[in-house]
Amino acid sequence: MPDSDYSFPKLPRNLHQLQILTGHLENYTSDYTVQVLIGYCVVYVFMQTFMIPGKIFMSLLVGALFEQVRGVALVVFATSAGASSCYFLSKLIGKPLVFVLWPDKLTFFQKQVAKRREKLLNYMLFLRVTPTLPNTFINLASPIIDVPFHTFLLATLIGLIPAAYVTVRAGIALGELTSLSDLYDTQSVALLFFIGVVSS
Repeated sequence: MPDSDYSFPKLPRNLHQLQILTGHLENYTSDYTVQVLIGYCVVYVFMQTFMIPGKIFMSLLVGALFEQVRGVALVVFATSAGASSCYFLSKLIGKPLVFVLWPDKLTFFQKQVAKRREKLLNYMLFLRVTPTLPNTFINLASPIIDVPFHTFLLATLIGLIPAAYVTVRAGIALGELTSLSDLYDTQSVALLFFIGVVSS
């Protein structure tokens, strides 16, 4: 990037900060596309790996900068890479954390996975598409209860496309958003549940 005021590159915590960041990055994206892409992916994967909140703002940002198709592909790639990193990190050191934070959810998840071993991909797809269990929990708990990585990755790659589509589409109209509740109206949530039920 050329010389500039670098006070603006910080993780956005609200829509106003996101709109300011978008305004600055739009000036660079056309001339420095590769640098913006690499920077975006590194930040997103880091946030996903270490469960740092604010990933929804990053998905909105990519919609504002890269439009629909490239935006969805970028969000799905970055989310899958970050979720995979989180999976392996949890496999190494996450067990105590998950047992402390979500003991009841872990027991529930373990029973459901044990019942659905033969159609585990369908169940994981359902979880990824619908907001039944938080994605952070799924990323951390999956290696602990022996969800195979290939099943985890495939379900992540496919299952996050609908939610990525909704947020990237909203990012394209970022200037019109007034709150995050505008993202997921009743129709969008119902559609995600419908897709999840069909996938299972």
